Amino acid sequence: MTSEKRPYRIIHGCPSTMGDDYQLNTTSLIRHTARTHPEREIVYRTANGGWDRYTYDACYRRIRRGANALAGIGVAPGDRVGVLDWNSRRHFELYYAIPGLGAVMLQLNQRLAPEDLGYVVGHSEARYILVDETLLPLAETLAPLAPNVRGWIVMSDRPASEIATTLSPVYHYEELLAGAGETIEWPMIDERSAYAACYTTGTTGKPKGVYYSHRSVYLHGMMLATTLEMTLDDCTMLITPMFHGQCWGLPQAATFTGSKIVLPGRYVMEDTAPLTDAMIAEGVTVTNGAPAIFQPMLRYIETLAEKPDFSRLRMLSGATEPPLSLMRGFHELTGAEIVHAYGATETSPIITLNRIKPSLKRRLDREERWNLKRKQGLMVPGVDFLILDADNRPLPHDGVAVGEICVRGPWITARYHDLPDDGERFVDGYWRSGDVGTIDPDGYVKVTDRIKDVVKSGGEWISSIDMENALVGHPAVLEAAVVGVRHPRWQERPLALVVLRQGEEATADSLREYLLGTFARWQLPDEILFIDRIPRTSVGKFDKKVIRAMYADRYADASLR
Repeated sequence: MTSEKRPYRIIHGCPSTMGDDYQLNTTSLIRHTARTHPEREIVYRTANGGWDRYTYDACYRRIRRGANALAGIGVAPGDRVGVLDWNSRRHFELYYAIPGLGAVMLQLNQRLAPEDLGYVVGHSEARYILVDETLLPLAETLAPLAPNVRGWIVMSDRPASEIATTLSPVYHYEELLAGAGETIEWPMIDERSAYAACYTTGTTGKPKGVYYSHRSVYLHGMMLATTLEMTLDDCTMLITPMFHGQCWGLPQAATFTGSKIVLPGRYVMEDTAPLTDAMIAEGVTVTNGAPAIFQPMLRYIETLAEKPDFSRLRMLSGATEPPLSLMRGFHELTGAEIVHAYGATETSPIITLNRIKPSLKRRLDREERWNLKRKQGLMVPGVDFLILDADNRPLPHDGVAVGEICVRGPWITARYHDLPDDGERFVDGYWRSGDVGTIDPDGYVKVTDRIKDVVKSGGEWISSIDMENALVGHPAVLEAAVVGVRHPRWQERPLALVVLRQGEEATADSLREYLLGTFARWQLPDEILFIDRIPRTSVGKFDKKVIRAMYADRYADASLR
């Protein structure tokens, strides 16, 4: 392979007669659904924890008012406008009001440290920030680190007179809306213009800006709707934080299909009962989230005398590999299908979905089909992909060869915003994922580890992901994280951190014995530590950088024999 950025050749054939200059932008998504399905419901969580509902028509009226209000205070095309909010109706409206002006919705991860948020706001040159009233303490901490912000817009159902804040200058969103008209002449935005910006939360270096175009978001939403087989009869609940990569594209996919939408507002992983109850009450058929959310939901369902019928429910699961016990549990108790997905901030983010091919349903037995669901799945249409070895040579898709997963396509980033020295993350126009894995002859991708998380022991690789999932398969284990720790003889050896289920017991030796069904004895962790909570990143993944630092010297005194 070469080092050229765009190795493919573009040829020009006979000109078409189509309206190829008609721009793909997100305004047309919400406008079409509001016109065609104005009565369709959007259900949302209220500030007091209750539920309310309105229609696409009413939502679209507020979107138009919101766009006029923002334009009225000076938001202009190209401006970056930050949003600090939960999965609320206002956040959903801003998904269309901000980009509809040609401005860029800056997705602010409220779980980041203020210093990192300050960097994101400064690097993006954000001019305005909308903030939910409950997040005012975070915004006030952020403000001194963001001196270039021209205005802060507080979102609350309470009047401005009842809200105290040190932010300045400050506006009240609902008062701005009340003074704005519903009539708007939407601009025809160039589809290559940025729709939104999301900054990576990598474990090394500063966050990196990924700026999604209207075109990329539009096409990604269409792809997701198609591959998840979404229709007008669906009800979509947005559980993944809406500040995280367009909530995985599900808001646009739901809007594209005219799906009923449920917005759960603010929630915590420790209490997912309200989410589950709403899923049952509203007849949710599509949702998204991480195993860290789905696990407590399953535990709650196990306590219900009458189990819900989720036979139409597709649960898009990402962040970490969903354990087989979780996928089986949901299916056996409710009929729900957990759809294993894979992607990154740089990929909009979905690039694989695990659905079982009809041919494999006939060829594989039940256990083989369950085992197949552990893989990240099939690359979605529209994405070009390959796996490369250490010398950037393509490897065969034989399910054995292990290499770095590299992708390119219409919703894959080709560079980072204002980061000239990003060449190491790209090769021949492909984005390098940093994940190592295989692709089998049927096309299924299996991520075996992050390049930086593979345990390198005595010249051999041990997959931390496979070991974590094997441990979680034990009935006593709730969560498990595995890292490589420096070892004086073997370079690295595995260390496992385990959280047990409440009321369950296990020993390190019993878990090692359990792992022997999957791993060779030399691969087993030298130590298994039982802890109450595993450190996590701002997006809910195990924070292996922190874990490695905490236990860096754990094997320092190990025998050199």
